[in-house]
Amino acid sequence: MQTTWNPTSWKELPALQQPEWPDIGEYEGALKELEAFPPLVFAQEIRYLQKGLALAAQGRAFMLQAGDCAESFIEHSAQTIQHKLKVILQMAVVLTYSTGVPVIKVGRIAGQYAKPRSSPLEKFGDIELPSFRGHIVNSEQPDQQARIPDPSRMLTAYHQSASSLNLIRSFTKGGFADLSKVHTWTQEFVASSAEGQRYEAVAFEIERALRFMAACGIDLSKEQVLQQVNFWTSHEALLLGYESAMTRKDPVSGKWYDLSAHTIWIGERTRDLGGAHLEFASGIANPLGCKIGPSTTRDDVLGICEKLNPARIPGRLTLISRMGADRITDVLPPLVEAARDEEHPVLWTSDPMHGNTFSSSGSGLKTRRFDVILKELKGFFEVHKDLGTWPGGVHIELTGEDVTECLGGAEEVLEHELDINYNTICDPRLNGRQSLDLAYQVAEMLI
Repeated sequence: MQTTWNPTSWKELPALQQPEWPDIGEYEGALKELEAFPPLVFAQEIRYLQKGLALAAQGRAFMLQAGDCAESFIEHSAQTIQHKLKVILQMAVVLTYSTGVPVIKVGRIAGQYAKPRSSPLEKFGDIELPSFRGHIVNSEQPDQQARIPDPSRMLTAYHQSASSLNLIRSFTKGGFADLSKVHTWTQEFVASSAEGQRYEAVAFEIERALRFMAACGIDLSKEQVLQQVNFWTSHEALLLGYESAMTRKDPVSGKWYDLSAHTIWIGERTRDLGGAHLEFASGIANPLGCKIGPSTTRDDVLGICEKLNPARIPGRLTLISRMGADRITDVLPPLVEAARDEEHPVLWTSDPMHGNTFSSSGSGLKTRRFDVILKELKGFFEVHKDLGTWPGGVHIELTGEDVTECLGGAEEVLEHELDINYNTICDPRLNGRQSLDLAYQVAEMLI
C-alpha cells in the first residue's frame, strides 16, 4: 500500500486518458528535459492566487476562468493572445462594475494543450484514425502519421507556454491593462455591436470616475491597482508525465507545487477517486479544480473533497459544475448540500459549455446554443440562491477572434453560418460579442 506522496506516486494507480507513446525511451528523455527546465510560474504567485480564491469561496469575490478549448501550436501569436486577453479583461470590467465584486481573472491559457477524448479512435469518412488529443500529443490533421503521439510536442508546449506567459505578463503589468485605457480594449467587431456599445457606456462611466478622483487630488499614477491586473494561468492536468516533470519542491514552504500553471483542474473523465489524477493533485499545493458532471453522486463529491482538501482550506478546491442545461437544477442541489453540510469550503463555479454540445444536422460541426448556455448558468445561480450558497464563478470557452462556432447571441449566429469562420481544433467557442453578452447576463444573475 502506498503511504507517501511524491510527484510520481500516481504511477502506482490506473491513469486514464494517457497517450500510448510508441517510443518509451524518447518519452522518458523528453520528461528528463522538462525536469531541467525553469518553472513557468512561481510558488509565491500561486500562494497569492490562493488568497483570492479563498475570498471567492467565502462569497467575497468572483472567479472568471476563460480561454480556448484547446490551444493551438499554429495559432500562437501576439495578436491572438492580445485579443483573447482583451475579451477577458472586458468581461471582468463588466462583472466588477455591475456587481461591485472583485473578479479573479484566470485564463485557460499558456498550457491548455491536451484534451481528453470519449473514444481512442475517430472517423474521417471511411478512414478510422487515432483520436486527436491536443497539440501536446499529436496533430489534428486526418493522417495516420500525424496522429502518432510525439513526445517532443511536450517540449514545444513548454516553450509556447513560456512565450505566452511572457507576453501576458508584459500586457498585464506593462500598461496595457491600465484601467484608464478601458476604451483601448474594444476590438472593432465588438465596438460595432450592441454589446460593444453597452461596454463603451461602462467604459465612459469608469473614465468619468477616474477623472473625478484626479480632480480631488488623487495621484492615479501612483495607484498600482489601477494600472496593473493580476492574471493567472490554468489548464487541465491531463498528461501526468508532463505535470509531474514540472512539479518542484518550494524551498521556502517545503511544499510541492506544479509550476506549469498557477492552478490546474482534473476533468470529468479522470476524476476517479482511486485513480492517478486525483492522487497526483492531492499532493501539490496549487489551488485545484475538479469537473463534476451529471453522474456525480453525493459520495463522489465528499470523496473528492476529502482527497483534495482534507484540511478544509478555503479556496484550495473549486468544484466546476458541468451538468447540462436540462439537468442542473435536479442534480446539483444535493451535491452543494453535501459539501455545505460537511463544512467543506468549496468554491462552486459553472462550466455551462461542455454539457451542451451537439453536432449540427446541416454541417455536422460541433456547436453550442447561446441560449442553452445561459439556461445552465441561470440554473446554477438559482440553485445557489435557493440554498443560500455563493455561486463563485464561471468557466467559459472563448476566443478573441470573430468566429462562428456557437449559435445565437444578441447578434445571432445561425446554423447555416457555422462554417463561415469555424476555426476551433476541438470544441466550439464563444466569440467576442457573445462573450460580452454573457458577461452582462452573468452580472444580472449575480446582483
